[in-house]
Amino acid sequence: MQDVKNRQPEQLPSFDFWLHPKKGSIIFEKILRNKTMTTGTIFNIQRFAVNDGPGIRTTVFFKGCPLRCSWCHNPESQTAAPQLLFFENRCIRCGVCAAVCPQDAIEAIEGMHIDEQKCTVCGTCIDSCAGDARHIAGEKMNIAEVMTEIKKDSAFYQNSAGGVTFSGGEPLAQIDFLEALANECKRQGIHIALDTCGHAPWPLLQATLAWADLYLYDIKIMDKERHIQHAGVSNSLILDNLQNLAAAGATIIVRVPLIPGVTDDDENISHIIELVRQLKLPRVDLLPLHNTAASKYERIGKRYEFSTLHQSAATRTTEIRKKFESANIAVTIGG
Repeated sequence: MQDVKNRQPEQLPSFDFWLHPKKGSIIFEKILRNKTMTTGTIFNIQRFAVNDGPGIRTTVFFKGCPLRCSWCHNPESQTAAPQLLFFENRCIRCGVCAAVCPQDAIEAIEGMHIDEQKCTVCGTCIDSCAGDARHIAGEKMNIAEVMTEIKKDSAFYQNSAGGVTFSGGEPLAQIDFLEALANECKRQGIHIALDTCGHAPWPLLQATLAWADLYLYDIKIMDKERHIQHAGVSNSLILDNLQNLAAAGATIIVRVPLIPGVTDDDENISHIIELVRQLKLPRVDLLPLHNTAASKYERIGKRYEFSTLHQSAATRTTEIRKKFESANIAVTIGG
């Protein structure tokens, strides 16, 4: 690993992230960086968040992610483009949406089925829906619009040592907009946490050292092949980037999702403990599986693989917590 602690950030390239439809691998396409992006695609802004870093925070959720974790709690965050959601329990089966759709993309089968090949996410069906059964996940927002939401709770940030957390999806997938937004937050003295999966070219992460006060860094599976199986990509870049951030003196909290039968086995936990000790990281957040994602998969017409599993048993979570504490690593359950 190179010595990065005293190295100046390189000239930062810009990248588009997307999932190759056939190979299922991530392609980073380098594009000319003519100007800083002033708009980004955001699918949620959550105020009064208390599990995404210290104090009371506002969490800004960026759309688009290079990973495809089988247990993803925000499946609507994975694709970069805005996405149509369908709340079947609200649908009154009136058929108006199918009648008004300019693309003929809605059929009155299986709860007003949407043909994704035809749908352009124009929003016509949303405007005509009497049951409020359709929504769009992801909207274009500019810096001023996002900052208006962030600044609404400035007083709470000051009183609780809180701030803003950039999450997703993967914020680095919209690096130009992320940087512009982060620089504005920095200018206004707002504490910034970056919640990242770490799967990005190192120059992108290196540049964030100029403004990120805290990294919430996901470590899921230490075995490379199992990581590919369950997250869609190798973990090599993720682990290398974590080492580089640690060497650069960044403040890092490692986050470990506890997925029964996938991430919570003794071997995987032992390897994560060894990694955290090696890098001398002060704290780990354990994130037990919860079932709130099941309905989200239904809204985008996908099956949730973990719908039959309950959240990690309290006894198992306690066992894993004790393993970290025995290694003198501070642990928080749930972030």
